[in-house]
Amino acid sequence: MDKLSADHFRDDDAARRELERILWPNGPVCPHCGVIGSAYPLKRAGLYRCAEKECRKDFTVTTKTIMERSHIALHKWLQAFHLLTSSKKGISAHQLHRMLDIGYEAAWFMAHRIREAMRAGNLAAPLGGEGKIVEADETYHGKEDSPRPRSRGRIPQPTKKGRSGPAGKRAIVSLVERHGRVRTFHPAVANQEAVTKIVAENVVLESRLHTDESKLYTHVGRMMGDHETVKHSWGEYVRGDVHINSAEGYFSIFKNGMRGIYQHCAEKHLHRYLAEYDFRYNHRTRLGFDDAARAEEAIKGAEGKRLYYRQPDGR
Repeated sequence: MDKLSADHFRDDDAARRELERILWPNGPVCPHCGVIGSAYPLKRAGLYRCAEKECRKDFTVTTKTIMERSHIALHKWLQAFHLLTSSKKGISAHQLHRMLDIGYEAAWFMAHRIREAMRAGNLAAPLGGEGKIVEADETYHGKEDSPRPRSRGRIPQPTKKGRSGPAGKRAIVSLVERHGRVRTFHPAVANQEAVTKIVAENVVLESRLHTDESKLYTHVGRMMGDHETVKHSWGEYVRGDVHINSAEGYFSIFKNGMRGIYQHCAEKHLHRYLAEYDFRYNHRTRLGFDDAARAEEAIKGAEGKRLYYRQPDGR
């Protein structure tokens, strides 16, 4: 049976009931005052009114979510959630535009809103723990929209044949908990100060930190429970359980998807694409998620988030 043949992928009423099941497992939740189960339905299907005396406001299951005030049918929103969460390397706005029969601009903005739902934010627990391994690595992808000038007097370093250096490219730093979650960042520049801050704020200090021989991690490595490295310049990629293959595997998925599916990404949107790839990695099959469970987790992340096509002040 086609995964997209379920009723909630074809009918708006069924889609609304499915959203209510996912977002309101204990009954309607007023998005204005937060009270659970103290609302009654109105004449229009899916519309509720809060029964709290101090509130008494109307709402639906999409109020104060990324789907609020959208003119796109609810069943198409559920299809888009399923497609974006089940496609390992992503799905382009053009493909959504063709499959959902909506305008390209609407599909592009819809995809960005779903990426916002996928974003974990600052509430996610830190990676690692005592005895656990966290791999840290950096890479560079795409040209900076506004290249930063080089410092005067700096002597350009020669690059190896077949490889391009990081000058003028977007820096990406990734932290991967071995057999666990990933967290990825796009700092303005990947220097020791920025990398130290990222690792210190997102990794439990009792963890074992695995990196390559880059000097970016020298300082933060002293703060960790243990810091072990592999020397790629010597042709060493694995030594016992010391490696950064998980981080490099994540970068491979990300770069293949960005080159093959999305092809172009403005730097101001890069953090949203990173959130998308982080989400799918953190909800992969190995961690117990199938396509349906992954889509449900993304839908749950839609609550309390709004992403405007234009800023409310009209800019």
